Amino acid sequence: MNSPTWQKAILHLDVDAFYPSVEVLDNPELKGKPVIVGGTRARGVVSSASYEARTFGVHSAQPVATAIRLCPKGIFLPVRMARYKEVSSQVFKIFHHFTPLVEPLSIDEAFLDVTDSTRLFGEPKEIAATIKRMVQEETGLTISAGLAPSKFVAKIASDLEKPDGLTVVLPGQVQAFLNPLPIDKMWGVGKQTQSRLHGLGIRTIGDLGRFPAKALEKKLGKQGVKMHQLALGIDERDVCPFSEIKSIGHEETFSQDILEEAAARKEILFLSQKVARRMRRKGLSGRTITLKVKYNDFVQVTRSVTLPALTCDGYILFATACGLMEKTDVGRKPVRLLGVSVSQLSHASAPAEQLSLFQENETLSKRKDLNAALDSVSEKFGEDALRPATLLTEDGSRS
Repeated sequence: MNSPTWQKAILHLDVDAFYPSVEVLDNPELKGKPVIVGGTRARGVVSSASYEARTFGVHSAQPVATAIRLCPKGIFLPVRMARYKEVSSQVFKIFHHFTPLVEPLSIDEAFLDVTDSTRLFGEPKEIAATIKRMVQEETGLTISAGLAPSKFVAKIASDLEKPDGLTVVLPGQVQAFLNPLPIDKMWGVGKQTQSRLHGLGIRTIGDLGRFPAKALEKKLGKQGVKMHQLALGIDERDVCPFSEIKSIGHEETFSQDILEEAAARKEILFLSQKVARRMRRKGLSGRTITLKVKYNDFVQVTRSVTLPALTCDGYILFATACGLMEKTDVGRKPVRLLGVSVSQLSHASAPAEQLSLFQENETLSKRKDLNAALDSVSEKFGEDALRPATLLTEDGSRS
């Protein structure tokens, strides 16, 4: 039987239940048990759950309190990001052994273009199987894989036979593969869009492909056109190994709701300084500042503003975010989470004019020197080594 001709062979690889699987690696006694990794028991959210925990209805982004109710005998563990990054680097080293075209989607997930790897490593399906075997032998983890002529189809395929699956969609079989799938299998389509599609009588990806493109554009705008093309198997996107960072941010869920505006300002100052340090570490400045607020009823809002010039200064982020806070109900409704992020990033330096808006009595060179000194201390002693005095209580701990 002749091997299929792949004009483009794309792999989507996803480590199965990554965080809990690493915990089981480090503590084999957890094997077969409902392991749930996330924030604090009282206030956090689930980051990842083992397949044993998922049978109880536990899933990522779920409040930990809900997970406890669904799975009271679950083993709840804190996130150990440094350890997960260590294992992730091992996995991605294996990916890069087969192709330089590796596009990370997260710490445990990536697209690989193996089109030109066949001369060294065999047919695309053989490459996928080899990667899966190597990852399991070298790290003890299993991977679910999807192989297809496009990123869209490969992503869907990898999700169909979890855990430890390998789904191959050959060239020429894309439409037959997509047509019967329910619309909720379509990557990137949220619940609201699904509801609107159901209202149009669209239940499967095949239904979407048969629906008139102009009617979809009228109902859903440009998104409708893109979805229609994907439903027809049209996806020309390349694997991009050097994708630019689009935003840098940090958020915190609090053990107790924040009730007063003054307390929220302190937290925003902490978040702003943390984000600014990360930006400077990466040599980035940005223009669009976003404040994220989640109230105790889980209603979430974001407020954004674009500055006239680039910045990577924590106090500018702080002042801007506090201005955005005035457009929220902070101080009037209890707050369980705050976040600050910066987008429209550039490797260009922040100009002096922007700094002068907030620091009239300090020159640009003094501000740069101060930031450099803060960054140096943080690199040597950790990010919590230095804090603005307003963030400290009488015993020196964070307020």
